[in-house]
Amino acid sequence: MLIKNIKLSKKKILFIVICLLAITALSTLAVILKYNFNFEANNVVDESFLNIENTETQNTVLNEEINNSSKDEDKSYIKWFEFNVSYNVLLKTLNLDVSSHNNNENVKYNWIELISYLACKYGNDFTKFKQADLDKLIARLKSGETIATITKDMKNYAYYYEGYEAVLSQFIGEYNIQKPNSNNAYEKVYGLKAFHPLAQNYSYSHYDDFGNSRSYGYKRLHFGNDLMGSIGTPVIAVESGYIEAVGWNQYGGWRIGIRSFDKKRYYYYAHLRKGHPYAEDIYEGKIVQAGDVIGYLGMTGYSTKEDVNNINVPHLHFGIQLIFNEVQKDGSNQVWVDVYNIVDLLRKNRSSVIVNNTQTKDYIRKYEIMDPIVPE
Repeated sequence: MLIKNIKLSKKKILFIVICLLAITALSTLAVILKYNFNFEANNVVDESFLNIENTETQNTVLNEEINNSSKDEDKSYIKWFEFNVSYNVLLKTLNLDVSSHNNNENVKYNWIELISYLACKYGNDFTKFKQADLDKLIARLKSGETIATITKDMKNYAYYYEGYEAVLSQFIGEYNIQKPNSNNAYEKVYGLKAFHPLAQNYSYSHYDDFGNSRSYGYKRLHFGNDLMGSIGTPVIAVESGYIEAVGWNQYGGWRIGIRSFDKKRYYYYAHLRKGHPYAEDIYEGKIVQAGDVIGYLGMTGYSTKEDVNNINVPHLHFGIQLIFNEVQKDGSNQVWVDVYNIVDLLRKNRSSVIVNNTQTKDYIRKYEIMDPIVPE
């Protein structure tokens, strides 16, 4: 009888143990699910900037990230942006902007607003572009609607506008330029005031090599566009700004870094000519105007030793870094844009140059400009 009771007690004990284990497992599962939910909720904003989808949920997150920006040091800022506008759309919107201003039309278009609307409509995939969509937008603007009312329900519009404005804000505008054969007279112009990075009448070739692999020093991606040309081709300042970096860089060789006045763009020109990389009077802190000669194409770089040609083919490496927050300038969260289509667009505005010093064979621009963005 005693043995029977002992056996019965073991069964009860086993049952109780199984119940306790089941309760513990269910509690643990609940904690894990709660943790995963909180983790995903806390990290969805960052992931949305890495892989922006045209979905309602991510659109809302993007807007919250932008609208919740504060004025303190911890303010939110764009951590990733892809410049995806096709050459076709760049050209069409530029022409609409310029012609509406030059013809003094009742409705004057802003190409950044048009591009941002299309980016929002297509989820920044401009392979989906249809002329009919742009025509409908123009018709609505002509009818009296404003871009603010048209885009008020587009949850990503503010994000795209901030990104494309950071790239293109000083490419079109009003400026004064010397007239050819006019005894130094200036004329006021509204149009493309950013210049191609290589001088007029110098040939070059390029292809869209943004994101290609590079292995010198360490495995990395190519964040720029290589313009293959002849050694000594004058290199041109694309936008007015001030020289922020000049000198030797192990990877870029002789290089120049120019910062826009609004500090949102850093223009990087690398692999300049051995022995005579820079135009006369180039130094850090100097203000340059769009169209100025700043240096000469070469093949320097890939060396810790200065003035060494270790690049196989003469070319200019040209890049644009976007800076939404100063911590991005030299940090790990840098934003570089694909400038291939920008370079093609800027072929419409190449700076004409002349020899300034026959001994050094230095060049200067032929026609001066007065860019209102340049501080007096």
